[in-house]
Amino acid sequence: MSRKKITVIGAGNVGATTAQRLAEKDFCDVVLVDIVEGMPQGKALDLMQSGPVCGFDAKVTGANGYEDTAGSDIIVITSGLPRKPGMSRDDLLKVNAGIVKDVTLKSVSKSPGAMVIVVSNPLDAMTYVAHKYSKLPESKVMGMAGILDSARFRTFIAMELQVSVNDITAFVLGGHGDTMVPSTRYTTVAGIPVEDIIPRAKLDAIVERTRKGGGEIVALLKTGSAYYAPSSAAVQMCESILLDRKMILPCAVLSQGKYHGCDGLFVGLPAKLGANGVEEVVSFKLSEAESAALKMSADAVRELCGAVDRLGF
Repeated sequence: MSRKKITVIGAGNVGATTAQRLAEKDFCDVVLVDIVEGMPQGKALDLMQSGPVCGFDAKVTGANGYEDTAGSDIIVITSGLPRKPGMSRDDLLKVNAGIVKDVTLKSVSKSPGAMVIVVSNPLDAMTYVAHKYSKLPESKVMGMAGILDSARFRTFIAMELQVSVNDITAFVLGGHGDTMVPSTRYTTVAGIPVEDIIPRAKLDAIVERTRKGGGEIVALLKTGSAYYAPSSAAVQMCESILLDRKMILPCAVLSQGKYHGCDGLFVGLPAKLGANGVEEVVSFKLSEAESAALKMSADAVRELCGAVDRLGF
């Protein structure tokens, strides 16, 4: 039986770390693609040489073209201009829409049966672009955002309470940006609602820090953006799909009828990911305030997608 194959497009910090985490999980082979000559090949060879030490047999291939990507089960798109200090995700729109369109067309032509996971920013709009040009069913195209945002939320709660992150369950919904909606009502610590444990003012501060989580790291790094946590989140999606784990994860998926104000948009919602991709968008009851916040977040995503259309993508 042949091994599954995942193509990671973009061999920068996010892409290379995604390839590393996938190789170390050892459930698939990896193709790392980048336009910079020699760079993906060098990183792939370096990764392969860590196999004897880390104990994995995954094959990692570096490439500047798409021949080696043929027959991929999943395509992870990380390529694009990274966010710089003072730059909003929206500023990235025009450049990254062109890049995502190009790599989607080239990669899907070689792997028409693949699923596509978008990591490039602005995330929700880039997932819309990938879906538009891949011509794949909506169940096969999704964006990585909510897992990362939820992980940040869980981390900040764990830091505040001095408890294990493994005891914390949290969902962050909506667009990947300042309008995201961390749901405090459905966030629990060992099953106990977080609203019963953390005072409201402190909880509001944690929610705000979560919303600005990416910007906080950009400001600290000065010359780049986050990649350890984003790559972990992308790999969790790959694992749930290829191993058919059917995990319910917050992802940018096409909303159709389950959440008011979100229809027709790729926006962060809880989704069951399995061998068939997005197998179900899970609906749950939101409070009036959460529903209004999610609609506002969806409106921001709709505006971005409209801008993509106006730019001719």
